Amino acid sequence: MIRADRETCNILIVENSDDLRAGLAKELNALGHSVTVAGERSEALAIEDQAQFDLLVSDLVNSEPGCESVRSFKMSVTSSQPRRAVAELHEIIEKTLTFKLQRVDSAPAIAVREKIDLELPSDLALMNSVLEYLLDRVDKLGLVQVEQSNLFVALDEAFVNAVKHGNRNEPGKLLRVTAELSAREAIFTVEDEGQGFDVHEIPDPTDPANLFKSSGRGVLLIYNIMDEVEYSRGGAKLRMVKRPQSGAVS
Repeated sequence: MIRADRETCNILIVENSDDLRAGLAKELNALGHSVTVAGERSEALAIEDQAQFDLLVSDLVNSEPGCESVRSFKMSVTSSQPRRAVAELHEIIEKTLTFKLQRVDSAPAIAVREKIDLELPSDLALMNSVLEYLLDRVDKLGLVQVEQSNLFVALDEAFVNAVKHGNRNEPGKLLRVTAELSAREAIFTVEDEGQGFDVHEIPDPTDPANLFKSSGRGVLLIYNIMDEVEYSRGGAKLRMVKRPQSGAVS
C-alpha cells in the first residue's frame, strides 16, 4: 500500500530496450512515483523541462554505440528534493537494482567491460544496497572471489568514511561511486563533497600508542585489501583497484 504522506519523485528512465524500459517504469510507478521514459539519449535531451526530474536511470542494458562489449549503467540524483526524501529514494534504488539484477544481470555475461555510475545522497542505508549490488556484479563477472578477498570490508570502509567523515552524514551532499569492471581488474572510485583530509596525518593504528583509537583503521584496511589505493582532490576522492587473485581465470 502506498503511504499518503510520502514524497513523490519524478524519475527519467533512458533505455533502448522497450521491454526493460516498460518493466522498470511499471515497477517504479507501482511505488507511487512519476516516471517518464525515453528510448534514446537524444530523445531524453529533447525533453524541455529537464529540471522536473529528481532521478535519472539510464542504460540498464545498453552498450556504448558501436561497441557491444561495453555496458554502462547510471543512476543519478539530479535535484535536491529526493535528497531530503531518503526513505523514498532508498525504496527506488532497491527496486531498480533488484530489477536490474533479475532482468538484466542474470543473463550470461557478454560485456568485456562494465561501468557503473551512481550519484546518491549520503545515507549509509542507501550504501548498503549499492554495496550488495557491486559485490554481486564482481562475483557474477568472476573477477574476484568476493568471499575470500575482503572486498566487502574495503568498500564498506570507503563508503562509511565518505558518508560520515567526508559529507558529515548530510543527505544533501552527494556521494559519487563508480565501478569499472573488466577481466583484468575492478576499479572503484568513491568521491564525497567534503573538505577532504591529509591521509598522512591519520594516526598510525599499528602504533601501540594508538591501540585504543579507532581513527585510521579503516584506511589501513583499505590499503591492505586493495592492490592500488590513491587519494586525490585533497582526500575527498578515493580510487581503489582490485585484481584477480594469483591463479584466477582472467
